[in-house]
Amino acid sequence: MTETNVSAVDEFTLMNMAQAVRRAGVLCAGLDLDVFDTMAAGPADPETIAAQLGAPLRGIRVLLRALAAIRLLQTDGERFWLSPGADRVLVRSSPGYFGDLLRLAVSRYEWEAMGRLSEAVRQGGTVLDTNAETPGYGFWEDLARNPTPHTPPVADLLAETLAPWATGRERLDILDVACGHGLYGYTVAQRYPQARVRSVDWANVLEYSRGHAERLGVLDRVELTPGDMFEVPLDGPYDLSLITNVLHHFSPERAGEMLSRLAQVTRPGGRIGIVAITADGRDPASDPVPHLFAALMLGLTHEGESHPLETYQDILAGAGFGEPRLHQLPGVPLRLLLAERI
Repeated sequence: MTETNVSAVDEFTLMNMAQAVRRAGVLCAGLDLDVFDTMAAGPADPETIAAQLGAPLRGIRVLLRALAAIRLLQTDGERFWLSPGADRVLVRSSPGYFGDLLRLAVSRYEWEAMGRLSEAVRQGGTVLDTNAETPGYGFWEDLARNPTPHTPPVADLLAETLAPWATGRERLDILDVACGHGLYGYTVAQRYPQARVRSVDWANVLEYSRGHAERLGVLDRVELTPGDMFEVPLDGPYDLSLITNVLHHFSPERAGEMLSRLAQVTRPGGRIGIVAITADGRDPASDPVPHLFAALMLGLTHEGESHPLETYQDILAGAGFGEPRLHQLPGVPLRLLLAERI
């Protein structure tokens, strides 16, 4: 059905979309070259900035003007300075520094995938030789090092939602496969002193998992296990199995295989926790994140996408888990599903 109150697509709308890559490129160049850190001292002319950064004047002059064009800098025509608020989020020494996460959001991995999306559409999956399913994929190190801003509140939501079941248990054995940064399991362990966490991921990723466990004060209750989650022995049994932000890399059939594997090592009456970006049946324009994310998965994986809630219900049931309960926070695209092992 055509909505009469929807703005018509025009040339200006399309050009604005097309220029997003330029804006992102200018932002990333500013971050990579430490422009914002250098300008934290106050207004300066291009010659001064070029000298401080050790870069040719022409390149710095073009970059400063481009940063002013996207309103990250201000200028009087001769000198440049940080726009209001930029010192808080773009200067590395600020407690609110957001640059690492921005760099993650526009990483070269996504640029490569989206730059070849038309090829992926024609093939039905990634055309990249190195992709999200490649062992030791470098992007996972970046993500483990710098969890997204949505991760801590969803980890807190997980720990809080488990309270009626977890509180008072003599022991809480947790398995966290494809753990990445590990914050979901470690946040639960931080809240429940009886918890022990086994973190499974690639060896290059677990280096960063260890750092987060140490920072949260739970490293002495964490076992780090390197390997492929489909192949590494999982042992068990566990009271809680976690699989977060990874099932969307696979087809429903392959995801179901992983859930069946987890069911085998989860105690009856135990729980499984899934964190994922899921489509919920709304019009894509009113809930764009899962659909844009699905396009990224098309570019980065062979069969992955943002699975709808109904798919998770089906594959959980097929693996031996009960009906999942959905938990989410306003404005956060990550959704938490908790189900009981039957």
